[in-house]
Formats: sequence, C-alpha cells, structure tokens
Amino acid sequence: MDHVLALDQGTTSSRAILFNAEGAIVHVAQREFPQHFPRPGWVEHDAADIWQSQIDTAAECVVGAGVDPARVKALGITNQRETTIIWERATGRPIHNAIVWQDRRTAAWCQALKRDGLEDEIRARTGLVIDAYFSASKIVWLLDHVPGAHDRAARGELAFGTVDSWLIWNLTGGAKGEAAGARHETDVSNASRTMLWNINDHDWDDTLLERFGVPREILPEVRPSSAPGPTTHPDLPIPSLPIAGIAGDQQAALFGQACLTPGLAKNTYGTGCFLLMNTGADHVVSKNHLLTTAAWRLGNDPVQYALEGSVFIGGAIVQWLRDGLGIIRDSSEIEALARSVDDSGGVYLVPALAGLGAPHWDQYARGTILGLTRGSTRAHIARAALEGVAYQVADLATAMQSDSGAEITEIRVDGGASRNDLLMQFQADILQTPLARPEVTETTALGAALLAGL
Repeated sequence: MDHVLALDQGTTSSRAILFNAEGAIVHVAQREFPQHFPRPGWVEHDAADIWQSQIDTAAECVVGAGVDPARVKALGITNQRETTIIWERATGRPIHNAIVWQDRRTAAWCQALKRDGLEDEIRARTGLVIDAYFSASKIVWLLDHVPGAHDRAARGELAFGTVDSWLIWNLTGGAKGEAAGARHETDVSNASRTMLWNINDHDWDDTLLERFGVPREILPEVRPSSAPGPTTHPDLPIPSLPIAGIAGDQQAALFGQACLTPGLAKNTYGTGCFLLMNTGADHVVSKNHLLTTAAWRLGNDPVQYALEGSVFIGGAIVQWLRDGLGIIRDSSEIEALARSVDDSGGVYLVPALAGLGAPHWDQYARGTILGLTRGSTRAHIARAALEGVAYQVADLATAMQSDSGAEITEIRVDGGASRNDLLMQFQADILQTPLARPEVTETTALGAALLAGL
C-alpha cells in the first residue's frame, strides 16, 4: 500500500506521522525540544532544534513503520504558525533564535500602530487585527535589533520564513549546505498569518512592506497548499519525496476534520485553542474581533477562507501546572486529579500566560487565579484550569455565531486535550452544543497528509 508522511511541527514538539492510503495511522514519532524564555513575555526556539527534531522524527517514523521507502509517495508539512525565523541565504544559519507566536516583546510596537489609526486599514488588507501574535512585528524587531540585518535584508542576503518555509529550505538542500538549490516557499495559509499578505490581492502587500520597513527580498514565494512541489534532498533520511502539501496547523486541522463546506467548524485543543469556521470563497469581515484567514488553496482553485478565534493558552496550561507549579508529574494525570473534586470550589483560573487572544486581544493580560480559600486544593486548581480553557472557547463560539449569523450546531474537536473527557463534557455543557471527536484525533497531521495525497 502507498503511504504519505506528514511532518507536524508544533510549539513544544516535532512529530512525524505515516498514514496509509486509507488515512489510517501506521506509525508516529515525536520529540519535545527546549523552550527559551529570555525575559518575561518573551518566547524563543532554537531554529536548529526545530529542524533536527523534525528530521529525526521523520527518519524514525519511516524506519519504525518498517515500510519500504519506495511506498512513501508524498510529504505534507503542517506547522506552528506566525513563529518567525530569519536566516542567511548563503549559509542557512539563523541570525537569531526563532521568535515564537506566543512572544509579547513587540506589544508596544503594535500599540503604536493602533495609536496611528492603522487598525481598520490593516484589517481590510490582511483580515487580521494588530497584535504581537503575527509575524510582521517579529520581523521588524529582528531587523531592528540584529546588527546589519536591515542592510543585508535589502541586499537579498537574508530569508524570512515561518516554520514551514524553514523546513522546506532545509529539506530541499539547505541542511546539506546547498543553498543554490534550496527552495524558499510558503503557502497561502501561512502567508495569511504574517500581517503582510493582502487577503484580497493574494500577494505580499507593498504598502505594508513600505510602512513597516520590510524588504520584499526576504519574503518567500507563496504557493498553493496542495500542489506538486519540490522534492527532498536525495541525501536526507527521507530522500526524493515530493513536498506536495503545506498548511498552517489550524487550517490543516480544518481540512483534516473534513470541514470542506461553508458553515462547518472545528476546534483544536493544542498548546492553544483555535476555533475555525469554513466560509468558502468569501472572506467574512468580523465585527467581533475574530480573524479572517486563508484556509487553503487546492492547485489553481480559488483560495478558501475561514473565520478564526485564537486562544493563546489552551493545553499549555496543563504543561504549566506540571512544570511551573509542580502539582502534577505528568500531563496525563490532570483529568483524574480534576475529577477528584465535584467542582472547582469557587476557584477560577484565567490562563492568560501569553496575553488574551480573541475576542479580547489584550496583549498585557496575565494569568490569574481567583477565589482561593483555605479549603482550596491542587485538585480545585486543576479543575479550574480545565474550565478556564473551556470558558475561553465559549467566548470564541459566541463571537463566531454573531459574525456568521448562524448557530453552530456541532463543533468537531481534535488535539491532545480533546482526549480529556472531563474537559470535553464541560465544554459541551456550557455551549449547549455537541462536540464530535473523531476516532483519529491527529487531524492536524491528517490534514497535511490529505493535502499532500491529493
């Protein structure tokens, strides 16, 4: 049987999943990589860690599956979005650590744009709100703070990319030092998350590039999400595979959940939570501070769009309870601990560890625990953390129904935290909406595999 390999490069780990022609998982390999927090509100990754963990899991997945490499016919990539990397074209060396989508260092720059009255213009051009979440402000910060970066970028010596572009560069020769053959590409879904891509013209926006001081020379070519693409370098552990599918993680999950017609919605419970609704070939302008984003483009077909609500901290709150507070040893313990009490005992946890996303867009909000008493226990905090995630998603659903003018009658769910029955039932209860959980919850990777398989 033929197979498709999906690379799922996430915020805290890199995974590779091999799917067979029936869409079933054959093998999974996963590796976590270090998170770097140089200052409060700053989040960085070593781009070399991203690449090494991803290529290692890819090789491990194919070998572990025991599948003839000749039966692996295509490669799909899905990735954490907005995370920003700038590297030297000649050497492939990043000029700085990757600035992660959760990073808040550029909040003041974004506030200045708002004071200048640019919010409506940027929304009209990009479909996005002004926020440090998106790539534009991170690019500006890197060009301003790395010595000589502006001049080198203008001379075409540097390349910017979201994580998909970084992986494609390395997969097509960059990792082997063959810069001349390395491809500098992204797809419409990732381009639409930069705050530099015009959602109407389907091209990089020259007005915004000039306003922000970003040279067009550093930007990747924008390609469809599903189309014949370049092949991986023959000397890599996954040699000569066509890179035929690319999509940002949330758009890939929308595709993987088969939300292929307008009105269908999914929510991913990953590091963050992301509620997306397919709006078809028409991009809906939100009146409730949601995002209008490119969902995908299949070959030469028209671009398809989605409404999106973004919660910055979802399942990551469980990681924080483990690593920050130390009240659990393993993330899998959270449900049993939360179930050990009947309710949160009046404790509320707002998981705004990286600010609040939609529909509030408060860059300066911080995590808060309220209602503590002498009777509060770690179990109450654990339950409040899960409920805090669900309350944030409820905010998104209310805004999305208002924007679309239609009731959401079902939400298709995926992501690691969707396996938590307590969280899912609480979510369904407060929304009074059924949640549909698929047999295979790895729909982000499945979406990338489907795009590549097409």
